[in-house]
Amino acid sequence: LAVKDPTAVERANLLNMAKLSIKGLIESALSFGRTLDSDYPPLQQFFVVMEHCLKHGLKVRKSFLSYNKTIWGPLELVEKLYPEAEEIAASVRDLPGLKTPLGRARAWLRLALMQKKMADYLRCLIIQRDLLSEFYEYHALMMEEEGAVIVGLLVGLNVIDANLCVKGEDLDSQVGVIDFSVYLKSDDDIGGKERNVQIAAILDQKNYVEELNRQLNSTVSSLHARVDSLEKSNTKLIEELAIAKNNIIKLQEENHQLRSENTLILMKTQHHLEATKVDVEAELQTYKHSRQGLDEMYNEARRQLREEAQLRQDMENELVVQVSMKHEIELAMKLLEKDIHEKQDTLIGLRQQLDEVKAINMEMYQKLQVSEDAMKEKNEIISRLEDKTNQINAAMKQLEQRLQQAEKAQMEAEAEDEKLKQEYVNKSESLQNEFSQKEKQLLQLETDLKIEKEWRQTLEDDLQKEKETVSHLRTETQEIVNLKKEFLKLQEKNKQLKSICEDQEAALQELASKLSESKLKIEDIKEANKALQGQVWLKDKEATHCKLCEKEFSLSKRKHHCRNCGEIFCNACSDNELPLPSSPKPVRVCDSCHAILIQRCSSNVP
Repeated sequence: LAVKDPTAVERANLLNMAKLSIKGLIESALSFGRTLDSDYPPLQQFFVVMEHCLKHGLKVRKSFLSYNKTIWGPLELVEKLYPEAEEIAASVRDLPGLKTPLGRARAWLRLALMQKKMADYLRCLIIQRDLLSEFYEYHALMMEEEGAVIVGLLVGLNVIDANLCVKGEDLDSQVGVIDFSVYLKSDDDIGGKERNVQIAAILDQKNYVEELNRQLNSTVSSLHARVDSLEKSNTKLIEELAIAKNNIIKLQEENHQLRSENTLILMKTQHHLEATKVDVEAELQTYKHSRQGLDEMYNEARRQLREEAQLRQDMENELVVQVSMKHEIELAMKLLEKDIHEKQDTLIGLRQQLDEVKAINMEMYQKLQVSEDAMKEKNEIISRLEDKTNQINAAMKQLEQRLQQAEKAQMEAEAEDEKLKQEYVNKSESLQNEFSQKEKQLLQLETDLKIEKEWRQTLEDDLQKEKETVSHLRTETQEIVNLKKEFLKLQEKNKQLKSICEDQEAALQELASKLSESKLKIEDIKEANKALQGQVWLKDKEATHCKLCEKEFSLSKRKHHCRNCGEIFCNACSDNELPLPSSPKPVRVCDSCHAILIQRCSSNVP
């Protein structure tokens, strides 16, 4: 005889039971002739058979305390595939008396039957085989063709009207047992051959159950051996955890020592930085005061230059217009001499201030060298701290490797535990207590691992803090470098101010040379005036005719007197003009002695 697949036999039996229960329910309901309630026996048997069909090949799911099988998972998936099923799922969740997933699934089946859409809902579920594979095994009834056949049979239930009270019924504690006496026929209807076939099927099922029991016993013995090996591995893990804890305690002590050293180094560096900051601020204030003094001196020098230029223009105008006014010229000379003395005094003061600025620059350069030495010391301290952090990182990496090994061992143990627990729940309830104890031990190991991870996190936080302190020191060194750059900029500005002062000194020297030239010109004028003192000017009444053309003077022919030879000419005869740098217009010159001619007024005053 060919050996049959036990799962195929189970599917065929469940399909036959579904056919019998649906057929009997339809026939009894049509003969009953009115709506069915929840106490109707064929209807109760139909729900029991449907529950067994949905449970066939259902995957075992791990809960918080134990393993269980529930059909609520695939039924809850229907509302995502069929939007009209959302109302049923929401009403099932809102029922107050239901506490278990099985009770919710039973209530869902009753509501779907009352809506006459059970076939539609299950057809949408069967079509999505990839989603059903999360809940059912590959050989389950819902994954094979028998599930489609049952869905087709459920379409016939749409002729039945049912009025079921779900709210007050205790669906959680019902026992789903199929009553085969309803479907068995009498001896008169069944022939001898059919009875023999049924007896043979029953015997086959009995043999199948005995073979299953033998297999279960062998698997139980193998599971016991695996449990022993797991206990040994757990003891080894506990020992390794104790060793790891001791290592972590040692690392924590080393970390405390490093922290104390780091705090001392930070205190020293902060004192040094505060001292350097105070010195730099004092130097900046002195430089600002010296710069303000130089700006004020530069403004005063510019103002004096403008005043001197104005005085020079006034003097030139007075020399052109009023050459003969000796007293005013002497007063102007005295004023010029006073101004020259004052300028010499200001030049001496500017030179003294330049010497002071040079001394200040030398002091700033010495302080900068001191700050550079302090920077070198800080860089050495930072390098030491980086070496210590590298050592700590190496120790942390070793700890991480040990933790990863422990986690891998734990994952392997958890995987083996899951396999063992799935087989235990399917085959024997006596081993569930032992598995719960193992789970408690695993929880203890997980808590120990969590504690180790927390210790590791604290160590990482400490390392992060040390890195932050190192970065803070680096920022402070960068600030000192920026101060150095600012000092170099100030030196460049000082050089620019020096160049400006040198330009001002050159301008003052040029002014002094020009003043000396003007002084020489004034002395020449004084000598000319002394030469004219011995000569006598003619009166207007006596000078009536020009010496050259011998024509009479008039308004058109004005008188011009030579200050050297004393001759009088008209403006027509004195055409010789000579340009002078001190006057904007050319001057008329005598034809005989080439001296400057002066226009006479009506009075004797030239």
